[in-house]
Amino acid sequence: MTLTATNHRISRDQVIWSFGPHLEPALEVEPGETVTFETNDCFTGQIRTEDDLVTEIDLDRINSATGPVAVKGAEPGDSLLAEIVDIRPIEWGVATLIPGFGPLIDRVQAPVTRVFEVRDGQVRMNERVSFPARPMVGVVGVATDGETLSNGLAGRHGGNLDDHMHGSGARIYLPVRQPGGMFAVGDMHAAMGDGEICFTGVEIAGEVDIRFDLLKGTQSTWPVTELADRWVPHATADGYQDALDLVAEEAARLLVDEHGFSIEDAFIFLSVAWTPASPRPASRHLASGRSPASRSPSSKRAHGRSPHGRGETSVSNIPTGRWLNRRRVTAFFDDALVAR
Repeated sequence: MTLTATNHRISRDQVIWSFGPHLEPALEVEPGETVTFETNDCFTGQIRTEDDLVTEIDLDRINSATGPVAVKGAEPGDSLLAEIVDIRPIEWGVATLIPGFGPLIDRVQAPVTRVFEVRDGQVRMNERVSFPARPMVGVVGVATDGETLSNGLAGRHGGNLDDHMHGSGARIYLPVRQPGGMFAVGDMHAAMGDGEICFTGVEIAGEVDIRFDLLKGTQSTWPVTELADRWVPHATADGYQDALDLVAEEAARLLVDEHGFSIEDAFIFLSVAWTPASPRPASRHLASGRSPASRSPSSKRAHGRSPHGRGETSVSNIPTGRWLNRRRVTAFFDDALVAR
């Protein structure tokens, strides 16, 4: 287990249920400081045994996000950088089958709850089946510039991105729309498969350490995540074609603005290039509401260099992916930039 020197701690009792423009901070921190967030599972502790069913819980207590945290100096037009330093789930989590949801629902009994043991980097489903844990956070976001969106939805503010690459080491750039940014995080998973096809991962409580920084005077329209070997932009639309249009436009803009591509070459590149496998393979899924797609900032990083590696870089791309979910679709481009 990683031990992180943190400056502050926020209890899992301090939560919000939606992201809007008028959030009040539970804590204010300086750029460079680290906060430990205690997070609930997505059911807020209402499901603890296999006798607890999703049809019997309070659905108004879903996807709590711990916070919000205001970062001093964050102003509209900036980017708030939230670096996931460490994620520490507790030792048990749950998954459920929800009546009416998922591609196999007509072939199964529902509701059903399964409890998983999470220990020593492994998730134990039953006596025969175990698999590696991959802790991540599903809800990560900041205050909006107008509308109020429940934590079950994704948008330009972030929200329920449910990106299973949002584990330790991920650096998430969020566009600041209100003073302080007003960051909150929740919906931890011990593991989550591509598409989360039964609508839950291994839902689990735990702690996540977030280090904050600011990128002054520049921002993307949508959240964008920096990994060790790639950039993962996100955006939101109501349907697949709209999501595809957004992801193609923004991924092409990245290549044109940051890597000197012509728009014609960017278009072709996004159709033909691919990304080698990595420890955190690229995937995006939508838990509910809208369809994430793609966008990323074209500006200098907090560490003083372009977030897209302008100059000596190799660039590769995973073609558009999509998952059907509640008649919504996810599209993404995963742009991997590796310095050489």
